[in-house]
Amino acid sequence: MVAIIDYGLGNLASVQKALSILKIESKITNDHNEIKNASFILLPGVGSFAHGMSNLREKRLDTVLTEEIIGNKKNFIGICLGMQLIAETGTEPQETKGLGWIKGTVKKIESDHLRIPHMGWNNISVKNELYLKGCDGKDFYFIHSYHFVPQDSSVIAATVNYGTDLVAAVQQDNIFATQFHPEKSQQAGLEMLKQYFEQC
Repeated sequence: MVAIIDYGLGNLASVQKALSILKIESKITNDHNEIKNASFILLPGVGSFAHGMSNLREKRLDTVLTEEIIGNKKNFIGICLGMQLIAETGTEPQETKGLGWIKGTVKKIESDHLRIPHMGWNNISVKNELYLKGCDGKDFYFIHSYHFVPQDSSVIAATVNYGTDLVAAVQQDNIFATQFHPEKSQQAGLEMLKQYFEQC
């Protein structure tokens, strides 16, 4: 069972619908025992880094998630804000301590000529095919004004070019996360999710 973490941010129903299409059992929850009993943990989300961390801490979800993912090595997938929150630090709207599972900082996208946020369909360049085999060059749906800058570039699983190369996905041990929304990326997104759960 996949625990879809409910911390008050993001369209959780669309993520659950994508999993149901793939016949993957899931539950939207913030119950600590249900999270501990799940086989997979999925952290979606849209909104600011500071708001996201505040909501996680309010329900002590930061503690149980770190215990399960870092301590017990449970499989984790993060989406959009859910990818950013695993960084050490975010800067939206002010500097805020993150979950710290992957070293790095979430910074505002800087561009003199491109619209911010980066919103809409864009193709990715795959660096690590473990969960992204066949996804190189495919279009996925993005909406973000901030981007994750990892300290160690070896964790970058995919990039997207928006004036410059931005991190589109990261992968480290049992942690996998995407800046794009696979649940909004039609067939390519469903195929990526299917591949991830089959691989795990």
